[in-house]
Amino acid sequence: MTRSEFDDIRAHIAAEADRPGDLLRVARSLLDDLEAARMREATLRSYYLRLLTAARATVAAETAGYPEPLAFLTDELAKRGQLPATGDEVNRILADAHTAAALLASLEQDPARTAGNGPRVRRCLGTSRTLPR
Repeated sequence: MTRSEFDDIRAHIAAEADRPGDLLRVARSLLDDLEAARMREATLRSYYLRLLTAARATVAAETAGYPEPLAFLTDELAKRGQLPATGDEVNRILADAHTAAALLASLEQDPARTAGNGPRVRRCLGTSRTLPR
């Protein structure tokens, strides 16, 4: 759900004309969205674990002197359709990797730049109510 959708829900709950059926519908929608988010997170964790395992196996295979140590990583990337197809794509991927490494190095050198010195983030503040039991 987007922040705007959460704002709309907060406004709906804060409105005086709420009916129990409306709140129930909102609650069901939120639970559905929460379950979908949990499934996306589990899927991403699974992909991450598979990629990490392939990367570790690649390094271990190189250390052990296997003839094709990149086979583990190549296979995992191929399953996801992530192997570069052309020379232009290879150059773009390498440029992206260099840029990402430079950005991460910059953030690690000056972590204070990321904490509180940027534009002010608008937070959603709503009326807090408790439901009758």
